[in-house]
Amino acid sequence: MPDTTPMIEDDTLHNEWTTTIDAKGIADWINEQHSLLLLTHAKPDGDALGSTVALARAINQTRNSSGAASLAECWYAAPMPEWSKTIIGNTKARVIEDNQPVPGAFDPEGVIITDTGSWTQLAPFAEFLKGRAEQTTIIDHHLQGDGEVASRRLLDTEAAAVVQPVADICCHLLGVDCPSKLPVDIATPLYVGLATDTGWFKHSNVDGRVMRLAGQLLDAGVNQSSLFAMLYQRDRATRFKLMARALESMQLIHDKHAAIMCLKLDDFKETGAAPGESGGFVDIPQSVASIRVVAMLTEQKDSDGVFTKVSLRSKPDEWEGNPPVDVNQVCNSLGGGGHARAAGAKIRLPLEEATLKLIEALP
Repeated sequence: MPDTTPMIEDDTLHNEWTTTIDAKGIADWINEQHSLLLLTHAKPDGDALGSTVALARAINQTRNSSGAASLAECWYAAPMPEWSKTIIGNTKARVIEDNQPVPGAFDPEGVIITDTGSWTQLAPFAEFLKGRAEQTTIIDHHLQGDGEVASRRLLDTEAAAVVQPVADICCHLLGVDCPSKLPVDIATPLYVGLATDTGWFKHSNVDGRVMRLAGQLLDAGVNQSSLFAMLYQRDRATRFKLMARALESMQLIHDKHAAIMCLKLDDFKETGAAPGESGGFVDIPQSVASIRVVAMLTEQKDSDGVFTKVSLRSKPDEWEGNPPVDVNQVCNSLGGGGHARAAGAKIRLPLEEATLKLIEALP
């Protein structure tokens, strides 16, 4: 299977957000390790879970390991999606609850981080990761990150989902030349990541490469209809109560062709909804023809106090001669980042003040 990701060896780029190793190089490095820990961003989504579970399974299958003897294990920072246990299955994994310290006894030879390279998104693991850059490998597809987190970095910024480069690594590890030959228990979490990060293949990041991998994973035996039911047809009624609150809050910024929705802490409390149940709300107002960019602002609280999480989406086409909004640039100005059409940020301000700051940042 050809590998098109360049390997950069210039030491001057050591801490820059650049690729320093290719998929085969990561597979070779993995094979030299006797214990591996897989991490991803807090509040993992389908791509984060799919990439870590698939890679952990591929690693463990190369050594015929399972259960307590697993060579690789995954750690996740809560909250978790309702369906996460189904995807994780018997893969060795731990969930770190909010304000809970990470286990101190485990000292892996190598650390792999997927779907992020940002200290902000890795905050629950920051103390654990400090001083481990030479032991750590990042596999990501985002435009920004903190290069000093890991000395080895595979950054496929053209990929719609991080499971795409992870699929290449799994193939190298298992000695197969195509994802269609991967075991179904590895192909399935890869498909979850690919499908969820493309909005079940309807977002603007879908291209031929995405659809080719999707077809190959289906050929490997993935049951896409059961996955769709698991991911999108098991909502609780509380999600719709929360959705009503979000839609009721929507304000239209006509001169910026924007829609902004807000959810307060009380909205979750009063509807009984869990934090993860707001997923996908940001996509709903995009059905309005004149809306070019949508923001979902969610009030959250941690040990440092109340803050606002911002999720932004934009349409890919021009509107009345204006170029599409690059929400990655907008979020950069707010201390976050992501992709041109989908990005996010965390603003250390109350909801009302964060909303005003966001509106000011929109072009």
